[in-house]
Amino acid sequence: MHYIESSPEDQLQPKSSSLVYAKPGDVLDVNQPAIFRVDTKEQVILDTALFPNAYSMSEFVWRQDGHALTFEYNQRGHQVYRVIEADAATGKTRAVISEEPKTFFNYRPANGNLADSGKKFRHDIDEGREIIWMSERDGWNHLYLYDGVTGKVKHQITKGDWVVRGVVKVDDEARQIWFSASGMYPGQDPYFLNYYRINFDGSGLTRLTEADANHAVAFSFDMRYFVDTYSRVDEAPVLELRRAGDHSLVAEIEHGDISALPGGGWRAPEVFVAKGRDGKTDIWGVIVKPSNFDPSKKYPVVENIYAGPQGSFVPKSFAAYNPMMAQAELGFIVVQIDGMGTSNRSKAFHDVAWQNLGDAGFPDRIPWHKAAAAKYPWYDITRVGIYGTSAGGQSSLGGMLFHPEFYKAAVSASGCHDNRMDKIWWNEQWMGWPIGPQYSASSNVDHASRLQGDLLLVVGEMDNNVDPSSTMQVVNQLIKHDRDFDLLYIPGAGHGSGGAYGEHKRFDFFVRHLLGVEPPKWNAAGLSRTDEP
Repeated sequence: MHYIESSPEDQLQPKSSSLVYAKPGDVLDVNQPAIFRVDTKEQVILDTALFPNAYSMSEFVWRQDGHALTFEYNQRGHQVYRVIEADAATGKTRAVISEEPKTFFNYRPANGNLADSGKKFRHDIDEGREIIWMSERDGWNHLYLYDGVTGKVKHQITKGDWVVRGVVKVDDEARQIWFSASGMYPGQDPYFLNYYRINFDGSGLTRLTEADANHAVAFSFDMRYFVDTYSRVDEAPVLELRRAGDHSLVAEIEHGDISALPGGGWRAPEVFVAKGRDGKTDIWGVIVKPSNFDPSKKYPVVENIYAGPQGSFVPKSFAAYNPMMAQAELGFIVVQIDGMGTSNRSKAFHDVAWQNLGDAGFPDRIPWHKAAAAKYPWYDITRVGIYGTSAGGQSSLGGMLFHPEFYKAAVSASGCHDNRMDKIWWNEQWMGWPIGPQYSASSNVDHASRLQGDLLLVVGEMDNNVDPSSTMQVVNQLIKHDRDFDLLYIPGAGHGSGGAYGEHKRFDFFVRHLLGVEPPKWNAAGLSRTDEP
């Protein structure tokens, strides 16, 4: 990618630079494993039949006696992922584990403390004679015990219509696993993290966290104690010290007090649930109201969207301030929703994104909005706007192009508007390889002529995360098709929403186009948007 920095801080003239940045479909250089005998200085030729066309391969892990090594192989397209063992003397290879889903294997490491994480976990026991492996093969993310010698599954360790989110610790000697999971309890928020212990044979499943809330746990080094911090968007954090053995309470360390916040105009986000596109699946989101909310009024709605398949994004824990509150204060209802195609639910829920990023969960989001409007007279479904950054920038504009009957205004920042223009690792993961017609089907560039509503595009000149040309190609098509739009091009800016200036341009944009109010004449008044009114 080639850049011109128009306004560098240290000189008058522009600067040019380039960045090596692989995109979907590009030819890749891939390291190949090679074994050499130190004594004879001869190469042991490996049988490569099990790892053709690699996207990536991990570092070697040698068996302690040096007879063999293992590495992980991720095939281009992310639909074959293998743990491969190579015999160091003969070069013969075998697949100890082979994941071959019909869609994608989410190869990023699982991290139970993050809503944005992958679904890969491997733990070798006794030099690989047994292996604990994470897989979604039964439709939910679970743990399996493998016989590392035969490559056969001994048994499934965790099972049910819920998801393992991460592994905290594996105790080989006690043959126990500590892990986080979500979705185990009907009627509760399926994204709430809880923590558990289970035996290798699947027995003794023990819940360590109790409250109906989102939990973050830190264990002591010896795993005898843990500190549990839990909260909800509408309930203050509680910090407890508990014993891991029987999860009994040792002491409540701290209990947050938010009783004074409502007196200052603070309103907790409201959790709202409605059925998705299939009429059965619960779609979870939050509703943020202004501090001076009046239920007798009608409020335009602004959706904050990020629909990247790598995670789930609706807040689950308490925060005294959320940036959506600032947008709401101007006279809006602001919402955030996790539609199908995002992570941390079933494999089928997630697979909606496969070769289909243009979907962005809109067939779930729109019914969710309609359900909210049916329940609340103040929810004005005739005036709905949408904003987002990065993948959210793609989706916010996509909402306007693919669902113009519903979304009337959009602010799209740093959008990856055509997945062929964006980073290879993120886009081939979800859109597949080789490049096919699915890329065009989800492209905002190829469908820019559909624009009907009001649009503000924001892009940073020096964005090294998403190619700025992705936005400019949308601009090019909008001009070619004589479409009206606004463009905020920020010299020197990187990836993001445009900083404070971009935020206030978004505020003004929605005030003008959804509230129907002309913002203040900032220049004529001699004011900055950061000044007190």
